[in-house]
Amino acid sequence: MIIELSHRITEGMTTYPGIPGPVLGTHLSREDSREVYAEGTEFHIGTITLTANTGTYLDTPYHRYAEGPDLSQLPIERMADLPGLVVRAEGRPSVGLDLLRELDVRGRAVLLHTGWDRHFGTDAYLRDHPYLEPEAAAWLAEQGAALVGIDSLNIDATPPKGERPAHTLLLAAGIPLVEHLTGLARLPVSGFRFHAAPPMIAGLGTFPVRAYAVVRAA
Repeated sequence: MIIELSHRITEGMTTYPGIPGPVLGTHLSREDSREVYAEGTEFHIGTITLTANTGTYLDTPYHRYAEGPDLSQLPIERMADLPGLVVRAEGRPSVGLDLLRELDVRGRAVLLHTGWDRHFGTDAYLRDHPYLEPEAAAWLAEQGAALVGIDSLNIDATPPKGERPAHTLLLAAGIPLVEHLTGLARLPVSGFRFHAAPPMIAGLGTFPVRAYAVVRAA
């Protein structure tokens, strides 16, 4: 079974305060294409102006560190076909080490299920969101998690001039992050493979992904 874990990208949507929403356009309309192709044949070619941090997206180390691997350099095995592990943290203001220390996270995509995705698209989503505590981020880095994701506004708390310790610690360890996930409630705690690979774009550190999980039959 395949479970969708991404938000739809729609024109003008807000993912993070201050980041402009995407703008959709048309390079070649169906009507104009009729003059280019044979009778009865038509195509649509669209355009999009998009900030890289839109919708459900992946952060590479380059997002935080100028010398870190960008979207074109991060190995595909760090983003696709990863054994997954869900950490249940609904109703908590943050994800702490107490929820993690008994888990085997090495080589796994660790997905933090806070339930905050229920607010996506509303003002409530943009403030007082759950996040990963610095000590927990350090532990995940030390234990060798392959990827860390969250269904919240940001993996860090977001004061205006915050230090962003989870980004700093995890991306320094080469661990990509996926933010704004959704649908984690539908996943089992384990027994699934996680995929969230963006295009290979040189010089960018973040980009939207079609995140999903493949759950093995019971």
